[in-house]
Amino acid sequence: MKRLEELLFTQGFGTRRVCRGLVQQGRVRVGSPPQPCLDPDALFEPQGFAFEVEGVPWTWHERAYLALHKPAGFECSQRPGAHPSVYTLLPAPLRQRGGGAAAGVQAVGRLDHDTTGLLLLSDDGAFIHRLTSPRHHVPKVYEVSLRHGMDGPACQRLLDGVVLDDDPRPVRAAGATLVDAHHLRLVLTEGKYHQVKRMVAAVGNRVEALHRSAIGALSLPPDMAPGHWRWLTPEEVQGLRGR
Repeated sequence: MKRLEELLFTQGFGTRRVCRGLVQQGRVRVGSPPQPCLDPDALFEPQGFAFEVEGVPWTWHERAYLALHKPAGFECSQRPGAHPSVYTLLPAPLRQRGGGAAAGVQAVGRLDHDTTGLLLLSDDGAFIHRLTSPRHHVPKVYEVSLRHGMDGPACQRLLDGVVLDDDPRPVRAAGATLVDAHHLRLVLTEGKYHQVKRMVAAVGNRVEALHRSAIGALSLPPDMAPGHWRWLTPEEVQGLRGR
């Protein structure tokens, strides 16, 4: 059992003092149907605990695991430069949960500002490391729109390995399929800087548009519009963990 004040704090609704004030001011509702709870020290079982803060429904999660359909024109940075931050697409509690210097969820790897598609976010450091470390070979699938038509030999070169300017060792795609001459489906298990664009350039072509359609066992939900997000199910989290 945890105090209501503590439950709100762990979910990112502010400092403990702010959370206590939210309760005392009647801005937190619990139960079914929801009713104001004015006691910040009231005890509740965290697992599955549902509540409302200022009319917005919320369910308690020990850890956050999210899928977001990243639109073009957003940077995967807390301190963006020329473009807005992808974190502004999330509710404030998800950006503040946990408190401290590393508050909020973090992107599981990054996508360029002009790249669209599946972006995972979490506040679980082990989960983030599992999906981003090249040691674990988690596949990421990219749909690549090409400026020029690509043929079979060029596609095979991506599988055999191409040399990028910052690494003398060949970088290989884990999968490369030509959907048509101007649409390449590329599978990578590492995340070097601008890797897809640089690999395509290494075989004499250019990326016109880039979309990440899957990470590991999880594909971008077809009904998720750009800019929208949702919680991952426990089964999806386990699948991404490789268990």
